[in-house]
Amino acid sequence: MKIQQAAAERHVLTVTVDNEAGILARIAGMFTARGYNIDSLTVADISENHAVSRITIVTQGPPEVIDQIRAQLERLVSVHKVVDLTEAGKHVERELALIKVAGTGEHRVEALRLADVFRAQVVDTTTSSFIFELTGSPDKIDSFIALMRELGLVEVGRTGVAGMMRGADGT
Repeated sequence: MKIQQAAAERHVLTVTVDNEAGILARIAGMFTARGYNIDSLTVADISENHAVSRITIVTQGPPEVIDQIRAQLERLVSVHKVVDLTEAGKHVERELALIKVAGTGEHRVEALRLADVFRAQVVDTTTSSFIFELTGSPDKIDSFIALMRELGLVEVGRTGVAGMMRGADGT
């Protein structure tokens, strides 16, 4: 008898939590204890009085696993709300990256040309390197990084995904 495994799907979850010490460790621990992977994790204070934060988690798994992750997150005391943006409908995802590229001559010119195509901003420059700032979808950033590898990629720093539902209503 063969056991068929469901295909892993990428999901973006937003978790609204009390801004208290240890909540991120409890959420990360929940993922670790169950063997789930976190592809991206961002956290930001979202309230005027600093009492509430929003955690955006990108993870992968079959639908049953994603449902289990949501249920486990909702059980945590400090969690107010869990929204699966992927299932909820149309949403916007953005990420910021800093990309350092070293090169001279033709490689330098090509790096600048590609940066212009991708609308990357030069935030630091020396005679032998650039640091580009790029915002956009994770796929756009992945594509830019892949092209820069051929031109002298030195280092990459990424913020992780931030996501939000489209339209006037909040989630």
